[in-house]
Amino acid sequence: MYSISTFGADAANGAKLYKKCIACHGANGMGKKSQKAPMIAGQFEWYVNEQISHIKNGKRANKNSKKMIPYVKNLSDSDIADLSLYISQLPKRK
Repeated sequence: MYSISTFGADAANGAKLYKKCIACHGANGMGKKSQKAPMIAGQFEWYVNEQISHIKNGKRANKNSKKMIPYVKNLSDSDIADLSLYISQLPKRK
């Protein structure tokens, strides 16, 4: 089971973890059409946590989310919380 509580999460560690996400989601979290990766910048922290957890545990399994499995399969709950906090703080841009 996963936890969607991110109390005490570390955004600095989340920034380090996010480096693996840049190829698809972009340095600013704006997503890349070529990768079919959505904009995630500024998304709710709890939502990002839930989606990463669902992808990791197989609850969310579609063509695009399966691409993420190699990147999320070894993340701890704490890593997911840190990553979620960092992503939620990325500014949305249009």
